[in-house]
Amino acid sequence: MPEAVTRTVTTPPGLLASLDPLLREWLPRQRWFAGKGRPVTGFTLVAATELLPSTGKLGLYHLLVRTHQPLVPSHGAPDHPGDCYQLLIGVREALPPRLAPALIGHLSTGPLAGRTVYDALHDPRPAELLLEALRTQARIGVLRFERDERQDIRSGLVPRVVTAEQSNSSIVYGDTFILKLLRRIVPGVNPDLELPLALAREGCPRVPAPTAWMVADVDPTADPVVSAGSADLAGQPYVLGVLQPFVQGASDGWELALRELAKGEDFGAEARALGRATAEVHTALARALPTVTLGHVQLELMVGGMIERLEAAVQAVPALRPYAGGLRSAFTALGDLASEGRTWTAQRVHGDLHLGQCLRSPAGEWWLIDFEGEPARPLPERRMPQPAVRDVAGMLRSFDYAARSVGPPQPDWAETCRSAYCSGYAEASGRDPRTDPVLLRAYETDKAIYEVVYEARHRPDWLPVPLAAIERLASSGHLT
Repeated sequence: MPEAVTRTVTTPPGLLASLDPLLREWLPRQRWFAGKGRPVTGFTLVAATELLPSTGKLGLYHLLVRTHQPLVPSHGAPDHPGDCYQLLIGVREALPPRLAPALIGHLSTGPLAGRTVYDALHDPRPAELLLEALRTQARIGVLRFERDERQDIRSGLVPRVVTAEQSNSSIVYGDTFILKLLRRIVPGVNPDLELPLALAREGCPRVPAPTAWMVADVDPTADPVVSAGSADLAGQPYVLGVLQPFVQGASDGWELALRELAKGEDFGAEARALGRATAEVHTALARALPTVTLGHVQLELMVGGMIERLEAAVQAVPALRPYAGGLRSAFTALGDLASEGRTWTAQRVHGDLHLGQCLRSPAGEWWLIDFEGEPARPLPERRMPQPAVRDVAGMLRSFDYAARSVGPPQPDWAETCRSAYCSGYAEASGRDPRTDPVLLRAYETDKAIYEVVYEARHRPDWLPVPLAAIERLASSGHLT
């Protein structure tokens, strides 16, 4: 076992003030920035750690910064503390051409005046430093690097940044490990680490077991959201990243489905295997973590939340109005069952399951990844036990999306996949999700409504995809 490295660090005063104007321009352009459409008016420095001194050819700073933005984009709206972001800032005299896409800007004032700063994740040397810190279980300032000592981490693995991600950033090390760095950071137990660790303890083979992880132990008074918020957040670590084995040669489930669609190939066997894998994960999670029974009170709150989201969506997207009554019936039918005394079991679930969160190995095995849940939802909500059918509904919607992302749409392909997935789920769990049609319809309707709002705001050309499901779900109480 490598000896842990502990060292204290200092950061130059005025660092954030000098970076401020550059970050205001650069941060909103990043794909993982969640506050698009509202200007960034300032920052609070939550934590700063010097990983490499800026006096050398390469300096490196790890920053946690909380943005300040108005709640609405209108001019003159009051500012509020917004999201906290993890930044790895590299410092050089000048950038080599290979790092030009990572440029943040040139500093003219402050302790690093005359230097160039950039997103250091694109630079192999900082990426190597992160892996070495995880290997040696380093403690650097507020940063704490932990690992599963039963797993070996070799040094010298060549890093490369993954360019396709949106809400986070990842680095692959020599086709051996992948380090997922969370960009939007919240204090507390993050399900993206919590659930894979729990599944590893259960010996579940469908999720890569965490090899190492990095957290920050932040002074709660440094974060305006924590210091002004709930007392139970004080002292909670900020999970920053998770290192897991890299499934070499694996196919992304979404890309694989689209390839099979383009070739006119049947995807039913794959969908059935994916259903079995999902059920195995759900079964292991139910063993590893507490389950609860949802009675009338809990279900009434859940149904009320679904109806509130429907009403807000109808106001935001007029195309939903003709279907509002039928969609509401999907939720009231669930409420009626609850009033009659029906209960359901809730457990920890993936929370954002779709084809893009699945990998198929070259041997044909399916893996589930990215247990962060929907990042826009509050962390306590993402950690709440829920009926396992929520994940099933997300995957059924994903098959529909794949079938309608090609021209012409292939609804029969989607139905074959949906049926095969549920059958595979039943084979591994002993319970077919289709035997609970009211609950399944409610969750798929809730998901489709979310999709309509998202597409209307971000991808209007895709709006017909969820609207086709809306029409079906509004007029039927059953799923095929």
